[in-house]
Amino acid sequence: MGHPQPDQKLPPFDELVQLAKSDPKAFNQFKHEMCEQMICSASEPMQDRLRAQQSHIDLVVSRCKNPHHTNVVLMKELSCQVCKFQDALQGRCSFEETQPENVVPFRPNTEPKMY
Repeated sequence: MGHPQPDQKLPPFDELVQLAKSDPKAFNQFKHEMCEQMICSASEPMQDRLRAQQSHIDLVVSRCKNPHHTNVVLMKELSCQVCKFQDALQGRCSFEETQPENVVPFRPNTEPKMY
């Protein structure tokens, strides 16, 4: 069963550009509210994952130097996610956690020790 999408109406692009230039805090608040509204429209089990993804995006964007840099970095992030999704759909990846080669798994000793 699908979840209804929120009826989000964005102001005209030029107004958003002006808001971003004149009041970056208000623009970021608006952006945050729009993202949160979209996340809340998702299923309960998906909301935590979407918030984690949004937090990652916010962190990546915070490290960017300008809007062009942001676009390039976000495009790279999106491309990586699309490749992972494609690999998953084509069965080329495993969802099991892999352990580094230098980690030896713990195996409990089943024999009692005699002292």
